[in-house]
Amino acid sequence: MVKEVSRENPQEDESDRQSLIPQSKPKPTSNLNHFSTLDIASSRSHRLNGKGMRRYLFLVILIPLLVCVILYIFVDFRGLFGGWRNGYVEFSGGLTSIDRMRESELRSMYLLREQQLGLLALLNHSLGTENSSELIVSEIYKQISLNLEIQQVLLSAHKGGNVSDLGFGGGDDLVNLGSNMCGKVERNLGARKKIEWKPRSDRYLFAICVSRKMSNHLICLEKHMFFAAILGRIMVIPSHKVDYQFSRMLDIEHINKCVGRKVVVTFEEFHEVKKKNFRINKFICYFSFPDRCYLDEDHVKKLKGLGLSIPNLESPWHEDVKNPTKRTVKDIDTKFGSDDEVIAIGDVFFADVEKDWVMQSGGPIAHMCKTLIEPSRLIILTAQRFIQTFLGRDYVALHFRRHGFLKFCNVNKLGCFYSIPQAADCIRRVVQRAKAPVIYLSTDAAKSETGLLRSLIVFDGRPVPLVTRPARNSAEKWDALLYRHGLEGDSRVEAMLDKTICAMSSVFIGSSGSTFTEDIFRLRKDWGSASTCDSYICEGEVPNFVAEDE
Repeated sequence: MVKEVSRENPQEDESDRQSLIPQSKPKPTSNLNHFSTLDIASSRSHRLNGKGMRRYLFLVILIPLLVCVILYIFVDFRGLFGGWRNGYVEFSGGLTSIDRMRESELRSMYLLREQQLGLLALLNHSLGTENSSELIVSEIYKQISLNLEIQQVLLSAHKGGNVSDLGFGGGDDLVNLGSNMCGKVERNLGARKKIEWKPRSDRYLFAICVSRKMSNHLICLEKHMFFAAILGRIMVIPSHKVDYQFSRMLDIEHINKCVGRKVVVTFEEFHEVKKKNFRINKFICYFSFPDRCYLDEDHVKKLKGLGLSIPNLESPWHEDVKNPTKRTVKDIDTKFGSDDEVIAIGDVFFADVEKDWVMQSGGPIAHMCKTLIEPSRLIILTAQRFIQTFLGRDYVALHFRRHGFLKFCNVNKLGCFYSIPQAADCIRRVVQRAKAPVIYLSTDAAKSETGLLRSLIVFDGRPVPLVTRPARNSAEKWDALLYRHGLEGDSRVEAMLDKTICAMSSVFIGSSGSTFTEDIFRLRKDWGSASTCDSYICEGEVPNFVAEDE
């Protein structure tokens, strides 16, 4: 939670109090007036003696008593000295200008209080509406915060008085609301569509994933698992000689345990079983255009370099990578079903098959865990240790993709590359709602960009720290597991570690158009860590400036 900045210097409070309400100071009595009073009293004492003196003392005592009785009977002291009615202070006749100023301030605080309650009601209504704009909700919250700040300034002049009757709770409503503004998204597993994965022990699906970076390959593997479940086959994890070394990043055996049977094997296990007949019987391309199987000659050579015998590529339909057709389980079973022992299916990253199944929490396959594809146990433990060391329970994670994104977003008209000031303002609004004290930053941005970003994300009068993973330091033990198991310095392992830390955050802000971000959203959804405040950077906004095309 972001701590509110409080002033602890009594001198500052005193100066603020004086600036709000002029303090009445006793005027120095002049020597002339002092002399005149004594002189009059002295002259009267010479004239009053005996009965006159007694009569004079009697009048001096009686007159003030009569005045007090008259005031008590005819004057409403309650209205004169307080006027507490209807939750605010009313003006009373006969008050000094200073008292009227105090009354005016308290009246202002009452009106601000009424405004605050109205805004809180509006915000609660907005949060309960599915199509409420994040920008509108943030603006309401900002106005409530400003309202509270005004109340606190006005109240600073009355700290010595009793203002509890006005109903000012010191921002308790806002604090209580803030703790609930970014609640967890419920996992509706009861309505999940799923398919049982019961493969034949002698039938294999060789996964081919070649599109772009690691996150694309992980999404590709997830879709291959769906295909393997539909076709009743064991999926073969690609060799690190043609793909990433997934065993360093993923818990492969975790998949088998969750499904309850052997459904995936490593390339080495597959080679051991099929070494006498080490071949792919049928190579089917999901995409036929612009290139079959999305393969280039270099990848084909790498596959042959494994000792595999590879047949000719074939495609069951015309399918364009840039415009994939929506397909069903029946389509896959009909077009890719085969009695061959080993089939390979070309890259399915862009495949659009039963998207509502694939995107649901837990995925489309029946299993006993939260998710099937997740980071290795070593990476999860390292992420937990890092969080315990640097972040704590409540933090916002930010994936700030920049490298290559300027051209990518502009050419594709995606509107996903924002200037640093605009991005900082969007991030600040989410941090304000989450009330998080720190941000974990996962980025490929240059230091010039991150430096400016750090200076612009300010909340509650102070910059919000942006934390990144530090370089290896033997004095720090949070990454000792990676070091001991020879995983330190592996860029793919570090990327998966970044992804895990982001997936464990209380709120996540991602980069639209990035598969790294999408895989984090998948993990958060499956792990149950997804928040109602999760969003893309400046979601729903367009960049306030876009460069022209080349």
